[in-house]
Amino acid sequence: MMSENEFIREVNDEYRRDRLAQIWSRYSGVFIGLAVLVVLGVGGWRYWQHAQAQQSEAASLRFEEALRRAKDGTPEDAEKAFAGVVADAPFGYRLLARLRAAAEAGKAGKADPAAGAKAYGTIADDSAVGQSLRDLARLRGALLLVDKDDAGALNSLQSLAAPSSAFRHTARETLGLVALKKGDFEGAGRWFDQIAADRETPAGLRQRLEIYVGLVAGGPVQVTAAAAPAPAAPRPPAFLGTPAPEPETHEDAPAASEAPAPEPNAPEAPATR
Repeated sequence: MMSENEFIREVNDEYRRDRLAQIWSRYSGVFIGLAVLVVLGVGGWRYWQHAQAQQSEAASLRFEEALRRAKDGTPEDAEKAFAGVVADAPFGYRLLARLRAAAEAGKAGKADPAAGAKAYGTIADDSAVGQSLRDLARLRGALLLVDKDDAGALNSLQSLAAPSSAFRHTARETLGLVALKKGDFEGAGRWFDQIAADRETPAGLRQRLEIYVGLVAGGPVQVTAAAAPAPAAPRPPAFLGTPAPEPETHEDAPAASEAPAPEPNAPEAPATR
């Protein structure tokens, strides 16, 4: 005979089954649609990953080919190869190609440094690029023009010399050397003092700093002309066609080896008886 507790349990189970059947009959289309969307989403994600991997692999091969042309070919070939990578490669390879193309354009002996600085400036002004890479592009572009005393390059280096900049060490060293080259020893000393006070200054830069500080302490080099040698005494004039006497020369004393050897002692006379 069924107890009261078993009867209540059977009723509750039957009620839950009825509720589930009602929910499934009402929302079965929604559940099936969600399941299909999940399957399609996972499949699409996998396909996108596969396509990105293939695209990155192709871009990597094209970038390596551009590097080979930059090394062995002409600047024009390298420029075309990097431009092809920039045109349709993924963002990372596009950025690498832009940076390398700017370096090739500004390389000494191959092209105008101003062209490389302009290419770096385009990267530095691109908001889609990370701030650290934009600062790197500004630094590389400024270094190409700093020897030409370009005002824009000096301003970029001064902004990169701020305490919060990741490239402050290179910027400060370059500005100090520029001031030292111009003879501005006071200005060079200020930049070198900032390098010395920075706790994060690299060890190699601190070693070079000792030389820079010594140059600043020495100040400008004073170059004096050497004194002219005294004129030689004139020879005495000749009178009535008589040739002037030649300067007297003293013969050297005979060497010890040329001295006459001492005469041998004469034999003693025999004694007389």
